[in-house]
Amino acid sequence: MSDTAQDLLGTDIGRVVQASFDRQGLMRSFGARLARLSPGLCEIAAPITPETSQQHGAAHAGLTFALGDSAAGYAALTMMEPDAEVMTAEMKINLLSPATGRALIARGRVARAGKRLVVVTAEVAAQAEDGSLRVVALMQGTMVPVSAPSAPPEPTPPADPA
Repeated sequence: MSDTAQDLLGTDIGRVVQASFDRQGLMRSFGARLARLSPGLCEIAAPITPETSQQHGAAHAGLTFALGDSAAGYAALTMMEPDAEVMTAEMKINLLSPATGRALIARGRVARAGKRLVVVTAEVAAQAEDGSLRVVALMQGTMVPVSAPSAPPEPTPPADPA
């Protein structure tokens, strides 16, 4: 999962993507972070924890799907006008093997950006304790550009479980 490309984190579009990402309660609950952002590419990483695991100890497919979907969506957002957002119209996933290890890293890419549809792919890899990566899921989908809300919602703090 290695590429060399222009890093957009810290740029105007990077700040737009980071602000949008920070408003995602689901990503926050997973402990996910934006790891890399380039034109047409986004990487999101999240630890595999007992809270995100299924009954056999592997990461739940919901975590795998959510990370891949978000990475693909933010890859698409890097190709949009500054006042746009994107939403998933459809997404397919092939789970290749159990997602075991210390973290999942999802890499979303734009396959083709059109005016009305953006075709995206995502590859999700499990990172082992030694840092090696093993691809556990492949995804393909379509994102639709939408108008950004006039006032995005403020992030809400996590609920106190007590």
